[in-house]
Amino acid sequence: MNVVFLDSDSLPLSLSRPAWVSSWNDRPATLPADLLRALAGADIVITNKVRLTRETLRQSPNVRFICVAASGYDCVDVAACRDLGIAVANVPAYSAQSVAESVIASVFALRRQLFAYRDAALRKWSSSLHFCVHAQPVQDVRGAVLGIIGKGAIGQATARLAEAIGMQVLFAEHRGRVDVRPGYVAFDEVLQYSDVISLHCPLTPESHALIGEAELAHMRPGALLINTARGPLIDEQALIAALRSGHLGGAALDVLVCEPPAATQPLLNLMHPNLIVTPHVAWASQSSLQALAKAITENLSAFASGNPINLVS
Repeated sequence: MNVVFLDSDSLPLSLSRPAWVSSWNDRPATLPADLLRALAGADIVITNKVRLTRETLRQSPNVRFICVAASGYDCVDVAACRDLGIAVANVPAYSAQSVAESVIASVFALRRQLFAYRDAALRKWSSSLHFCVHAQPVQDVRGAVLGIIGKGAIGQATARLAEAIGMQVLFAEHRGRVDVRPGYVAFDEVLQYSDVISLHCPLTPESHALIGEAELAHMRPGALLINTARGPLIDEQALIAALRSGHLGGAALDVLVCEPPAATQPLLNLMHPNLIVTPHVAWASQSSLQALAKAITENLSAFASGNPINLVS
């Protein structure tokens, strides 16, 4: 079988190549204009974030299996794959601990105003008349309320860490759902009572712009918003407005609507003292990368043996 990895540089370590593979083509990146040529002759496709649409797949008749090198698989038209008889697998839960730790690190950085005090040390401390500099209010993490939207592996891992440091955790029910399930709290109530909101839900048509102007206004003044899931879950213009107005106390974003972003992306150029933007790496601890590489190889070999695993289509 012929294998092509469409964006191999998104995984900063090499995959072990099974003996049954006839040819293996690592493409550091694949632009849309080169996609059909890259897929020509490929039986198995590995993609992290390269989009595979119905039209592209229709023009790639050899493709039999797509392995998404991630937990989220919104880059693949799964409905088209079902129609075309293409199996699709992902790698579930491999990065739950890594993402959860990133969330908690962001909570500490934002609540404790670490960036403001780093700047204070560099710019004000040497000229201070006292041993300390009070720049911004510092808030304890213990006792704060963390609202989690999404109760999958990552959401639950985040909850465990948060509870271990004394935070109260609320899991949000689906937006607009009237009958609230046990273990959940109504969506609007979670927004209203949480000191921190962390997003861990998949991107679907229903969750697109899940956090917009109305939702941000419903959050308590000074609350924090953390997104390590998918950029389009947030209306970025509404977020910028909430940060500028001071209603939102800060945000930590590991994902943006468009990735990679343009140099002119407003959030990259917003000089807000309590805004953290990182380049979609919350998932990428060394142990998570190793687990991901191992799972990709297992997915490929399982498909080749006729017993596919981790199928989403």
